[in-house]
Amino acid sequence: MATLREIKTRIKAVHNTQKITKAMKMVSASKLRKVQNRMLDLRPYADKMRDVLMSLAKGADRESHPLLAFRQRKTVEVVVITSDRGLCGAFNTNILKAAQNYIDSCKKEGFEVSISTVGKKARDYFKRRGVTVRNARTGISGNVSFTNAQEISNDIKENYINETIDEVTVVYNAFKSMATQTVTVAKLLPLAPIEDGKEGSAPESAADFIYEPSMEAIFDRLIPRNVDIQIYRALLESSAAEEAARMSAMENATKSCNEMVGKLTLQFNKARQASITGELMDIVGGVEALKG
Repeated sequence: MATLREIKTRIKAVHNTQKITKAMKMVSASKLRKVQNRMLDLRPYADKMRDVLMSLAKGADRESHPLLAFRQRKTVEVVVITSDRGLCGAFNTNILKAAQNYIDSCKKEGFEVSISTVGKKARDYFKRRGVTVRNARTGISGNVSFTNAQEISNDIKENYINETIDEVTVVYNAFKSMATQTVTVAKLLPLAPIEDGKEGSAPESAADFIYEPSMEAIFDRLIPRNVDIQIYRALLESSAAEEAARMSAMENATKSCNEMVGKLTLQFNKARQASITGELMDIVGGVEALKG
């Protein structure tokens, strides 16, 4: 049985851990409010861009822009977005599991798979398994900017136009609520804008448009921009989901600390009572021995 000193030391250690988890929860709550506001501000813009683009592209020739072109699928690029840090529950585990399942399914169909990662957790996961990562980016988690999205997007667009890759799929956690993050596997290219984990759909009937200055000029500006926006949205969704998952994980950890302190306190009281009872028995035994 543990001594009183050992139990007191464990209680103190749990209290210190509890202070850390509370502080981490508060920090995550602060970060979540900021990134959630940015994400919610971007959603209507990304949705409207998708609607406009799909309306324009509905009646356009698929060969009118390289990012609209469909070709035989040989190489599939999978972009996996995770966090740089842990302590966020099953956030990263769920993403990596979904990504691995999708990669395995692509390989079973005979496609070559190329992998790009955002976040240390994804990079380290594939590195431990000896998988070559074509492009790995870290340091974005918790500090998402549009410049980050453009860098990732430019790399993807360049490789797609050069026909190094034939299809691009993004795997990330979409933010639904404080308690819910949805694992999303969404096709990005050939042009399939991301919205809440589903590919965008064009209207059933295409209208006739008058393009000014020209269809080519509009597509050259709008389509690449749309890819930037959809990547940016995925990064913000993932960042918000990460902070929400970390808040939930730290709240659960704090509750567990409370329960552990209660159990240790009860154990301490029992041990102290047993110690006092033992001492009293020794005193009574000594008195009885003196009487004899």
